[in-house]
Order: sequence, then structure tokens, then C-alpha cells
Amino acid sequence: MKARRHAKILELINTYHIDTQEELLKRLRQDGFDVTQATVSRDIKELRLIKTLSSDGKYKYSTGKETGRDISSKFFSLFTDSALSVDNAMNIVVVKTFTGMASAVCAAMDAIQWSGVVGTVAGDDTILILCKDEAIAVQLVGELKKLIAGR
Repeated sequence: MKARRHAKILELINTYHIDTQEELLKRLRQDGFDVTQATVSRDIKELRLIKTLSSDGKYKYSTGKETGRDISSKFFSLFTDSALSVDNAMNIVVVKTFTGMASAVCAAMDAIQWSGVVGTVAGDDTILILCKDEAIAVQLVGELKKLIAGR
């Protein structure tokens, strides 16, 4: 029963912006779990849930691990605010950023785990992205240029 309840809690916090134990308790009861406030409190501790700031500026329960959607939105925001130009030379994509921003943009890009990207290297204002082949590099340049153009 506890394992099912824990699974349901994880499902609920990934589906809804739950910011209080009372709200979590209410949703669990709606889904047929007969639980008390003390049980929910213990479950939160056992699951090591934390409150994180969501994109709408409100706090919510989270596992602390970012979802792909969170990572993607952070990358796109950071990239559009920091990138100046994108080009490729064969299978290597070169991204020029504002001074000091390359490392942050590169780390965000690495977290997305782009298909066809073998690895990345960041300097102070330049990122080198090694792609499996030239076709992937050309496609990636096109996608990244659209982000810059869409500012």
C-alpha cells in the first residue's frame, strides 16, 4: 500500500502544481487513499520531496530532479538571451555568446542530450558542438538560428 501511495504522490506532484501538504492530502483522498496529515508528512520526508520555484513564480513540491520540459525551457531561454551567432564547419557547430555565457549555455545544452551530438566544449564566449556528421550539424545550426531570430 505504501509503495502504491508513494507512486501516486510522485505522479500527482509531476502532474499538478501542489504547494501544500493539505492539497496533496486532498488529491490523495480523491484518488481513494485514506491517509492522514501525519502520513502525508512522513511520505514527503521519505520521498525527500522539496519545494522548488516553478516557472510561474510559485513554489511546488518536487523531487528536485528537473523534467525534460523544465530543462528545455531553461535552455531555450538562456540560449536566446545569450547567443550571438551560430555557424558550422563540417560536423562542428560553433556558437558565439556574450562574454562569460558560453559555459552556462553549454551546460544547459548538455542537459538536453541532443540527438546526434557527440560532445561539447565551452570557452568564455564560444561553444564547440561536435556532431556525428555534417548533416546533423547543418540541421542543428538551422534550429539554433531560428531561436536567435525569434528573440
